[in-house]
Amino acid sequence: MNQNTPLSPLSPLFPRPPQHLRDVTHRVLSAAQLRARGVSAAQTSAQCLPGGSWQHLLPGVYLLHPEPPSGQERLHGALLYAGRPPVSSRRTPPEPSDAGFGEAMVTGLAALALYGFAAAPDLAALHRIDVLVPRTRRLRSTRFVEVVRAAALPAPVRLAGVPVAPVERALADAVAGLGDPEDVRRLLTEAVRAGHSEPAAVVRELSVAELLGRPAVAGAVEALLAEGRAAAEARLYAMVREHGLPEPLWNVGLRLPGGPELGGVDAYWPDQAVAVELDTRAPRFGAPDEGRRYGNRAPADPEEPQWSAYAAKRDHLERLGVTVVHLTPRKLREAMDQQATVVRTALMAADDREPAAYLVVLPR
Repeated sequence: MNQNTPLSPLSPLFPRPPQHLRDVTHRVLSAAQLRARGVSAAQTSAQCLPGGSWQHLLPGVYLLHPEPPSGQERLHGALLYAGRPPVSSRRTPPEPSDAGFGEAMVTGLAALALYGFAAAPDLAALHRIDVLVPRTRRLRSTRFVEVVRAAALPAPVRLAGVPVAPVERALADAVAGLGDPEDVRRLLTEAVRAGHSEPAAVVRELSVAELLGRPAVAGAVEALLAEGRAAAEARLYAMVREHGLPEPLWNVGLRLPGGPELGGVDAYWPDQAVAVELDTRAPRFGAPDEGRRYGNRAPADPEEPQWSAYAAKRDHLERLGVTVVHLTPRKLREAMDQQATVVRTALMAADDREPAAYLVVLPR
């Protein structure tokens, strides 16, 4: 387009009306992207006059039609506002990797809606879209955009063509803005029940965000851990039956004849002296290091009371000849076949081991 060509304030700048542009990246553009297409600031302002074809959605972001913005358009506009893309000389539409979002990513309830949470409102119903940016960004919350800052950004997940914070971070940012305990409980339990995350990862992120002391969160965490335990047990039952393993004794306690109790296990094969224990321990409610926050989990702290008790029980059982197979909920969810092979191998190796001590099996 020749910028010297006379232009009526309401003349269309694109040959097709916006309703024919199905891709939201063509309906919502930043000032920089418009300039890259040859549209001057004066032309943009003219199109946004009363009765014009466009509207000013956010500072530096424009909606290329006069109707109310859709949820996807508001989401895209929020990322463009937070991303503040550099001016590009290309006139072609930006590729997804050059969408103008910078380091910004969607978080909070909007992110959970993209993950498919039933407990999260639909994008169109959200009054606020949370966008996560580096702490060093000089950016203000405005209109429907809430700017959330982080010292270190997590690696985003790409959903519906936009960068989204990991589930655990999105949950923490959503919970930070909620006061109703029932809303908090629904979100946290759905995260586990629907397989979006494991309880330990969620609790760890809530701890980092210093949210565990809130009454609305403290009660929900108990429900979250119970939900995680039930989900892990259900996967363990499914693993045994779907992979043709012998039926064990479920949820039993062990002790020496006339001696003290040795503790409970989730599954026990007495003929082979093989036990399975699910590690559904809650993480410590302290602030972990940044490595643990974003998935590089540090080794278990031997000073943790829960870990110390677990390790002592395992050592005692193994000294008595019992093979203890340690499974985590994440392993069962992501690699059930491999975990079934581990248990099957332990059962098959029983004939090659010294006989185990006789143990009394108690229901629990």
